Amino acid sequence: MSDAPTPTPTGKAWWAPTMGRMTVRARIATAAVVAGLLAVTLVVWNTPAVSSLVGADADEPTAAELALRERNAELEAQLHTSRSQTDALRDVLGDEQAARKKGEEDRAAAQAQREADAAQQEQAEQGTGSSGSSRSTGSGRRTAGSSAAGGGTVTAGTRGDRPNNPSTPVADDPAAPPAGPAKPAAPSRAALLDPATRYFGMYTEQAPFNWATFDDAAQSVGRSQNMVGYFGGWDERFRANAVTRAWERGLMPMLTWESRPIGSQNDVVDEPEYSLPKIIAGDFDAYLTQYAQDIVATGLPLAIRLDHEMNSTWYPWAEQTSAGAPINGNGVGDYVRMWQHVHDVFEAAGANQYVIWVWAPNIVNNLPSRFQDPAFLEALYPGDAYVDWVGVSGYQRPPFKAENDSTFDYTYGRTLEQLRAITDKKILLAEVGASEIGGTKPAWVRSFFQGFDPGANDDVIGLAWFNLAVTTYVDGQLATNDWRVDSRANSLEAFRTGIADPARRFGGQALATAAAAEPAEPAPAATTAAAEPTPEPTPTATPVPTTTPEPTPAPTATPSAAPSPTPAATP
Repeated sequence: MSDAPTPTPTGKAWWAPTMGRMTVRARIATAAVVAGLLAVTLVVWNTPAVSSLVGADADEPTAAELALRERNAELEAQLHTSRSQTDALRDVLGDEQAARKKGEEDRAAAQAQREADAAQQEQAEQGTGSSGSSRSTGSGRRTAGSSAAGGGTVTAGTRGDRPNNPSTPVADDPAAPPAGPAKPAAPSRAALLDPATRYFGMYTEQAPFNWATFDDAAQSVGRSQNMVGYFGGWDERFRANAVTRAWERGLMPMLTWESRPIGSQNDVVDEPEYSLPKIIAGDFDAYLTQYAQDIVATGLPLAIRLDHEMNSTWYPWAEQTSAGAPINGNGVGDYVRMWQHVHDVFEAAGANQYVIWVWAPNIVNNLPSRFQDPAFLEALYPGDAYVDWVGVSGYQRPPFKAENDSTFDYTYGRTLEQLRAITDKKILLAEVGASEIGGTKPAWVRSFFQGFDPGANDDVIGLAWFNLAVTTYVDGQLATNDWRVDSRANSLEAFRTGIADPARRFGGQALATAAAAEPAEPAPAATTAAAEPTPEPTPTATPVPTTTPEPTPAPTATPSAAPSPTPAATP
């Protein structure tokens, strides 16, 4: 049995709380609290913020929300499009850059190949003396229009008979080593100064850098030349290949050397950077010294016609206008001082052992009246110690004066008389031509060659014919002066006959003419010269080769110039 007391029954579970006296009020308060909590919960649950959080209105967006959604979609689409375009442009740019790089590489490779081919061709030509193309032009200055046998057609400005100089060329790398065969043989300078036969020279479009028209002209007249003329400016280095290519053919090279840029226009006399006072002061001494040294290195003779036609008014090395005003800042006496200075620079460099200096005024016929005075011409003569030959420029050209009887004597007589009074040097008709305008050319050519008959002008040692056609203005009208030997059949026949007379002692070799190349029977190989170059002429002066050492010139690729303008005045 247990000693614990037995509980008294109350009718409740043992765990139920005892309410005591506050049981009713507690119940009421509890009910009130519960009701308040329910109310607060209901209010909070129905607020917009809570509704958006729980997605109460997810299926019914407002109009503003819809507009914002649409705008956002548009911006996203634009952004996507811009990114796509940027990517596409980036791809295109990459392709273009790659293509440009590829093109530059291809062009560089092609240029290198062309230069290599040209160098190989030039070397081959130097070894054989054959005619061929060159990257530069020769005596023809700026060729435009058609070329024909014996010369081309060129267009000049409003002044002068000859075309303008070409654009300033790009020279070869001066550091490039010289290449090619040994120096060709040439007569001694003494033999060239007083030749046994007369010079038959010619200026053509590209000689001596290309012989095509030069050879055509020889074939047309039936005689090969023994002199070649070409032009150069003072912005060019000495072109050794002009001299070597000439002597490979037995041709005496004659450079007309103009103290101005090669690209100068014919009607421009204002070249202040090349004024005579600047040359005299030594501004060009470094250039002149290098030029002379290159001549020594080449080791072959040549004639230099420096600043020709100085007794005129159409070149920047002229001293004064017909009114006595200075030209290009030059003063009276400057031309002689300039010439002597250049000669002295060459003497110091040892170049005068190779150079024949040609002082070449223009014929006096149509110069301003005071320029026709013998004293005016004499004042421009540098002196016998500085001149080897006296040259003359003279053309039969329009407009013709009434007293012009189309004869040698009218064209050259007065000028030769003045020259012989100044010096007893040998005379070269250094630039010659006759126009077809007026119909006097055949008669003039016949008379011209009669001037070389025995006893007539024995001190005249030859001629250099300007074998080009030039378009220029005559009396305000555009006209073409065709100076070429084959401008018309009767003019060509007069030239053939004149040059062929053995009594006139012209050098070169007799060739079969074009007319003789059309026989009924098959022609011998020597006369079938339809497309083949003419035979290489042999020098006619005393064949005593120079004995100077082998030259080492630095070749240049500057194109040579064409002849400069003959005056607007009529011979």
